[in-house]
Parts: sequence; C-alpha cells; structure tokens
Amino acid sequence: MGDGDRVEIDGGIMEGGGQILRVSTALSCLLGIPLCVKNIRAGRSQPGLRPQHLSGLEMVRALCDGQLEGGQIGSTEITFTPGQIKGGTHTADTKTAGSVCLLMQVAMPCVLFAASPSELHLKGGTNAEMAPQIDYTLMVFKPMIEKFKLTLECNIKRRGYYPRGGGEVIVGMAPVKQLSPIDLTDRGTVTKIHGRAFVAGTLPVKLANDMAAAAVRCIRKEIRDLSVNIQAVREPDNEAFGNGSGIIIVAETSTGCLLAGSSLGKRGKNADKVGIEAAEMLLGNLRHGGAVDDFLQDQLIIFMALANGISRVRTGPITLHTETAIHFAEQLTKAKFTVTKSEDGSSKDAYVIECQGIGLQNTNL
Repeated sequence: MGDGDRVEIDGGIMEGGGQILRVSTALSCLLGIPLCVKNIRAGRSQPGLRPQHLSGLEMVRALCDGQLEGGQIGSTEITFTPGQIKGGTHTADTKTAGSVCLLMQVAMPCVLFAASPSELHLKGGTNAEMAPQIDYTLMVFKPMIEKFKLTLECNIKRRGYYPRGGGEVIVGMAPVKQLSPIDLTDRGTVTKIHGRAFVAGTLPVKLANDMAAAAVRCIRKEIRDLSVNIQAVREPDNEAFGNGSGIIIVAETSTGCLLAGSSLGKRGKNADKVGIEAAEMLLGNLRHGGAVDDFLQDQLIIFMALANGISRVRTGPITLHTETAIHFAEQLTKAKFTVTKSEDGSSKDAYVIECQGIGLQNTNL
C-alpha cells in the first residue's frame, strides 16, 4: 500500500480524546489499513499524546510489527503502518498512573486475531480517574464482552493509584476464528446487587466501611426488596502500591446482564460522598432500562463492528464516547450502525444500537 492509501483521521472531532486513537489504531492493525491521525487530543488541557496513549500505541506497534512515526509525548500527529499481528508476550508500561484498562482496550481486539495466544503485561494505574477501574473490568467488562464468544483472563498482580501508578495486570487471550454477534436487548429484572469498597496503603479501613454503608443507604431508598452486599476491604500491602480508595457496585439481572456504578476517593473528599456517587451512578444506569451501563456502551462498539452478523444492544442515552466510536468504526470498516429510540414504552430514555458487523475472519489462525 502506498501513502496515497493512508486513511486520515481527525482526532480533534466529537469526543476528541484518546479513545479516537485507541479505536482507530486497533482497527488499522486488524484491517491492515495505514493511518494518519491528526489533531490528537486537540481540545484537552494538555493536548497530544500522554504517556498512556504512547505506551498503548507502542504496544500495538509491537503486536503487529508495525511502524510508528510521531510517537513522542505531546505529539499531535502520528502515522501508523500495521504489519502482521502476532501473539506471545507483550509489555506496556505507562510509567505513570495512566490506566492499564485503557491499554487493554486498544490491545484486546488486536490479539484476538493473532495466530497464537497472547499474554499482555500492563503496568500503570489500575484504579485511575477518567477510566474504568480494574474491578469494573473484572466484574462487568469481562463477563459481558465474553458474550461475543471470546475468553479473557485477567490477573491483578498489583494495584496502583493516582498519582504514582505502579500497578500491574496480566491479561491472557486466546485467538478466535471470528466473533459472534450479541443480543443484549432484554435486561430482565435485577436479582442482586453486590460490590466492593476498598482502601490501600495508609488509609484506614473505616473509610471503606463508610463508603459501603453510605452506598447501601442510598440504594435502599430506591430498591427496598433486594439484598445489597458491599464488602469493605483493605488491599494487602504486597498487592497494592501507594494509597488509594474507591468503590464499585454491580447489579446482576435475571438475563445475565451486569451494570455498575463506581467512584474513587481522593484527598479531602468525604467517604460518604464517594459511596453515594457510586450508588447514584448505578441507580441512574438502572433507571434508563438499558441492558448495559453507560461505560460498557462505547466499549462494545468495536467488537460489534467486527462480529459476524447483526448485534443489538439496548442502552440508555447514547454517550458522546459511543457516538465517537461508531463514527470511527464506520469510517474504517464496512460495518453499518443504526441507533433508534426504544419503542416498548417501558422507559423513555432507552435506545437500541444495531450493527451489521463485518464478520472479520482471523487469517492468521
């Protein structure tokens, strides 16, 4: 392919963040399409590549023997030329509290289409602001994404928090021949609510107890007849680096859907407030009647685009992240998305995202 066939991506439109980079480089790698991404994170307070974006790009480059130009911190333009995807062991280290969960988002679709199993060693923050927490990845993302008929192993070696990072997660994935489409349109009824409030480092376990208790009180006001079980834990010292605290609460439904709310503690933020924030987020996700929460919504898009057949997902209002993921998935693949307001009347805020996937075949297998 000559440079004339390079697809140009405008990283400054719509959500305008690192997500555009993750979706486009993963698809570039999978489809063998050379990319030029301009205006990277143009609207952010520190525009251009941050350490986590760069380590994600470098890992994808290594995963597929690709070439990367413009890969420096602060760079607002990169060109990427993918090669052949290979399995095996790969390491990405943000050297900061940059999110390991976001590193996983860019690498996962790629290694699914490798020739052999992969082991990814991801280093950085496991529970970071502006990103899914690793507990969300394990409790919600993993079981829900496995509905595409893939398997994901995720082993937390050490947790790491803002601002120092220092966490490490090992992700194992076997390649697939093809992804199956999903149908997540029937949420069913909520059968149980459980969660985990945690502290690490020098923070007292009382904080975790307070977060959990405040969250339970908040949920009880709205949902009276269900058991709500939130464990308060102190992370063992050898499994956590630095100080951190937070909470995640997950609702399980009769049809196997999982929806969550979460929040992180920080200095000067009252523990009750952290618990209530997570509870309110979960309740909001339950009110709109969708089968997935607002955070899973955009993470499903790339897999729906690659799957073999029609996928349908019932969600709450479409987030800007999801609109962005759809825009770039359509720009780079032949997948066709439609979003319609849900007509069944049970909830005025529900939408259905439908996608005719491209049925990508793993030619490396």
